[in-house]
Amino acid sequence: MTDDHAARPAGTFAALHHRDRPLLLPNAWDHASAALLHAHGFPAVGTTSLGVAAAAGLPDGVRATREETLRLAGTLGALPFLLSVDAEDGFSDDPGEVGAFAAELRARGAAGINLEDGLGPVGRHVAKIRAVRAAAPGLFVNARTDTYWLGDGEGTRERAVAYRDAGADGVFVPGLTDAGVITALVRDLEGCPLNVLYASGGPSLARLGDLGVRRVSLGSLPYRQALGAALDTVVAVREGREAGEGTVPSYREVQELAG
Repeated sequence: MTDDHAARPAGTFAALHHRDRPLLLPNAWDHASAALLHAHGFPAVGTTSLGVAAAAGLPDGVRATREETLRLAGTLGALPFLLSVDAEDGFSDDPGEVGAFAAELRARGAAGINLEDGLGPVGRHVAKIRAVRAAAPGLFVNARTDTYWLGDGEGTRERAVAYRDAGADGVFVPGLTDAGVITALVRDLEGCPLNVLYASGGPSLARLGDLGVRRVSLGSLPYRQALGAALDTVVAVREGREAGEGTVPSYREVQELAG
């Protein structure tokens, strides 16, 4: 991969986080899902660690998919969209190893990395962020804190500000839906883009934009919806009902995605 290709996406991807409307980032798990999303107008696509892990028959969140993540980044990084890679916690406690992994992603064409703290020590995540910034200049670092995903929200502001100060380009707080907390966190981050996870029953994309959120991720939702649609189709045929409702790309359309 050329140096030009490796350097191309970074500034453009960062700019998508500083517009009047939030960046809606859908998450793919393979070549076809990513290519389909791009074909329908999404300039940037993320990966979902759950989808990547489940598709390979591996558990998510236990550092089992380092090589699968790299392989997928190599496949998707060559496609004409901006790629953000969900890298769990960087697959290591060692900041140097996380930085080296980020550099490999960058070389494969990734524009961003999503790095979660798992509610581990703040200092360790700060060190990882700094290591990534040093090893992969230009890679958009989206620092995730799991204060709402794994906890009750305690410590969110402190972690978010520490990660921003360590050099994170954005902060991701999945599970956060409270409008008041979102507004306060946007203010506390002072221009560092806040990313939240879309939640059914939570604020709409437009409402999140009004609150100051600059990136809205879909996480594993598209992958889980796809599994549900596959199951619904098979069960409908088994029960003698009509199958194929909703959006169903044709055989030819899917073939063309590989082109």
